[in-house]
Amino acid sequence: MVSTISTNITNSSVPVRALSHCYHDDSTFKYLAYTCTYILVFPVAFLCNTGALVVFFQIRKRISAPHVVMVNLALSDWAFSLTLPLRLVYYVRDGIWDFPDWLCRVCVFGFYVNLYSSILLFTLLSVLRWKAVTAPLDHNPKTITRRTAAACLIIWLFVGATSVPFLFQGVLERQGVRRCFEPGSVESWSKIYIMNYLGVGVGFLVPFLIIIFCYSKVIQNLRNTKQVSGDILRNKVRRHNRRHSVYLVTMVIVTFLLCFLPYHLIRTLHLHAVIGRWSCEVTRLLQRAVSVTLCLAASNSMINPLLYYYATRTFRKDLSQVQTSFRTYIPESFRRGSVTSNRQDSLRHKYSQAHLKN
Repeated sequence: MVSTISTNITNSSVPVRALSHCYHDDSTFKYLAYTCTYILVFPVAFLCNTGALVVFFQIRKRISAPHVVMVNLALSDWAFSLTLPLRLVYYVRDGIWDFPDWLCRVCVFGFYVNLYSSILLFTLLSVLRWKAVTAPLDHNPKTITRRTAAACLIIWLFVGATSVPFLFQGVLERQGVRRCFEPGSVESWSKIYIMNYLGVGVGFLVPFLIIIFCYSKVIQNLRNTKQVSGDILRNKVRRHNRRHSVYLVTMVIVTFLLCFLPYHLIRTLHLHAVIGRWSCEVTRLLQRAVSVTLCLAASNSMINPLLYYYATRTFRKDLSQVQTSFRTYIPESFRRGSVTSNRQDSLRHKYSQAHLKN
């Protein structure tokens, strides 16, 4: 990633002062931060998103537009979690890559695809919620579901295409050691500097502004919704929808503020510090800050399942049904196995008795 530059330059043929006027080997802090993060994120993200996909595919006959978005979110996080063991091994071994070159490229590519697909899918989910609250009768559910599926496909194609440059650089060998996740030359850092603003602008700032607009309209609509005197059922439904919308707004905004905003802000400042030759003290501080905020960005893959659970009533209901089915299936499996075993024992006993008589 773009977390440390001094170590990368020192190990390569590029002079240290080509991009930075101070040197600080802080790989120990970076590797420790990543190791601790991925040890936590991998099992939680893998298991929670696997469970979420199981639940979502149980309700495929009555899938809705928000469910389509959440399925894509879960797929993105699940696929990203599969790359974390490789990263974990790399950082535990102090930056030694023992895997094929193509896996290094896929891991880097996968991080950015997951990051920006999550942001854009969050944006799409916010637009859907805005339309559902402000104009609930203006669209056909089947039509909006098909359009949402098409929008998800466009998001995947766009994010995949714009992340292709990260596939161009794989494993680099420095002083006989195979390295991954590190830029290798002045030119590569210049490309990262340019691509950073593409990511910040199109991949973060514009989606964030759209989300703020959508949820401001949602909140405004909820505040202006009046209770219907004498209609207890309708008022109860409206209170439920309001509570559901508040949960969703809170989860999305918190995710953006915790996982996405710090990483994009600190990454941009760090690149300016390195290329603009800011003071060594500030550069070193930002260098560590990038490592911490990247860990927060990676943790997004284990936070999203909370969105499915707390902001989606149907998900909680379907999860309960899956758990009930699972509890019912296991005893029946044991009973069937026990019956089969008893029948086999009975047959063996009859066979042995017949053999003794003969």
